[in-house]
Amino acid sequence: MKILALCIGNPQRLPGKSYKTGIFKHAVNGAMMIDAEGLVGDAICNRKHHGGIDQAVYIEGSLTLDWWSGELGRPHEPGTFGENMVISGLDNRDVSVGDRFISGDLVLEVSACRIPCATFAAKMNDPKFVKRYTVAARPGIYCRVVTGGVAKPGMPVEYQPFRGEKVTIAELMETFGRRLSAADRARYLAAPIHYKLRAMLEAQR
Repeated sequence: MKILALCIGNPQRLPGKSYKTGIFKHAVNGAMMIDAEGLVGDAICNRKHHGGIDQAVYIEGSLTLDWWSGELGRPHEPGTFGENMVISGLDNRDVSVGDRFISGDLVLEVSACRIPCATFAAKMNDPKFVKRYTVAARPGIYCRVVTGGVAKPGMPVEYQPFRGEKVTIAELMETFGRRLSAADRARYLAAPIHYKLRAMLEAQR
């Protein structure tokens, strides 16, 4: 595996919207510093739902993006989904909470899945894209930064699976907002899930 692309964005308005969004990303050629808040210089406009230490870096796997290219009938340009990083040879469906991606000094740990929203649908110019993305069951990957570092396209990536019980990001999206069984809730809470999801699950006890 290696880093195929690093992407950042500037605040922009969607047509017909009054608010600005950071979903419009573009690939950068050089090295980028990644700290606890993500890629330095990347725009995060809605901090209620985006960014933060448990949602610092958004990753897409190249195999998943290849699938989307076929599904949408056009090449996927890096940053189209608002991703910060594209990793070669990675299928999002194989990723679980707690898995780690290591590149140089940088250590990223999977914390959550991407939940599609109306802004994403507007960016894709498809009002039904939230449902389409959900049905596809290939959600994007949110990570926290365990150790910051400098990253650049072409750097090798070591994939380190979580050693505990698996909670895949596809499963996270499928069960989002639902009440879990006691066994599943315990399994989720045993993984290093996003702090907001942890609070939601602890409230179900």
